[in-house]
Amino acid sequence: MSKVQQGQSWSFVCHLNYGNTGAVSIVSYDGKQTKNLAVADGNDSGRDMPHKPVFLGMDRENNVILLDPDNRQIQLQPRFPIDAIAAYAYRDSDNDRIWFMNDGDKETGNDILNCGDKGASVTVIENTDGSAPPGLLKTICVGRGHHVTTFTSPSSTAPDMPGQAFVSNLMDGTISVIGNDPGHKDSFLKVMDTINLCEPDREDNGQMSVPNNAFPHGMVFSHVTGKLYNLNNGYKTIAVIDPVRNVIEDTIELKASSNLLLSPDGRFIIGKGVDRKSDQDHVIGKISVIDARAKKICEVIDLPDIYPSTYRFNADGTKLYVTTASTGKGKQKENVRIDAVLLFDTSKLPQITLLKEIQVGIADCGRRPIAFLESNDKTVLVFVPNPTDSTITVLSGADESVVDTVTVGNGPITELSFSFWDGGITGC
Repeated sequence: MSKVQQGQSWSFVCHLNYGNTGAVSIVSYDGKQTKNLAVADGNDSGRDMPHKPVFLGMDRENNVILLDPDNRQIQLQPRFPIDAIAAYAYRDSDNDRIWFMNDGDKETGNDILNCGDKGASVTVIENTDGSAPPGLLKTICVGRGHHVTTFTSPSSTAPDMPGQAFVSNLMDGTISVIGNDPGHKDSFLKVMDTINLCEPDREDNGQMSVPNNAFPHGMVFSHVTGKLYNLNNGYKTIAVIDPVRNVIEDTIELKASSNLLLSPDGRFIIGKGVDRKSDQDHVIGKISVIDARAKKICEVIDLPDIYPSTYRFNADGTKLYVTTASTGKGKQKENVRIDAVLLFDTSKLPQITLLKEIQVGIADCGRRPIAFLESNDKTVLVFVPNPTDSTITVLSGADESVVDTVTVGNGPITELSFSFWDGGITGC
């Protein structure tokens, strides 16, 4: 056992999606031993979409926290319904609110239960310290399709910045602007504006329209510049947005990227993507560094046979972890690496250097998230799931040595998701 783990207690919850069914595990370390507690499985809820219960997390008594979409009530129960939906969620770091995403029907992008044919929704839950059940604040109808959410708030560099949530809508090509300051009751948790991301010169009809082909996926806000940066996958551009006036001020060309990540100091944006067209036998992963102030690409790194799945900085921003997963077809899929984490030196951004490849388990699936245990602004541990192996590799945050490998499931997992309902585990 690594010295970095001795005496350092921690725990986290993860949802295991097996395709048609799901399960929940609680992994904990008490300072001496790592344990995995499989939450008791219940029956199928017997409901069709969109009526299936939504998994929110676990309370301190190891009760499952569920949202009933029909009556909008939060329920606590000891067993996990195997067909419960684990929705993507975004934690607002400035308060106790967690925003759960509803992408709507796969074909239409509409949440017919809450929004009819007018769009999909986000549900805002008030987290608690565990002494009381969580509370549902509001379900808000936004645009259609998959959502990415980021938040703005006042800071020392931008004291007049409004507290707002920005939710991108993939199928509409828009961003919904939602009030996020409880001190302003007239706007709190209400859609105040909609930003149209359309670039008419990139549309076949040349028109400013909704829906459009922007396909937004990836958004960050920098307190350094006071600007919002939204990735338009369909246009291969980043829209630079003034979040006070809710207008697009500029665009940055970014050809190969599927998401955006902000450096902890707010100065640089990291894009990650993959080129599947240049070589029919090999994919080429792409890591791009963009200067947020200068609005220009500083560096692009090619990663042969690597699909960069998820990427996150350590606590002080000196390291960037990039997980691998599967993608492509035929020879591309055969050649792609699915058993490693890439570690980059980011202490001198915009310069970025690959330090090493860390051997972990297998992710023969499209997504491998990553999570961290942080203390006193230091990364203590790194948690890397190996979905195909049904394990999680625990790495030292100091030297990336393997501290432990924990079995969390039974058989290959289609997708593993961390739940950050309570405690000091962060990541995605």
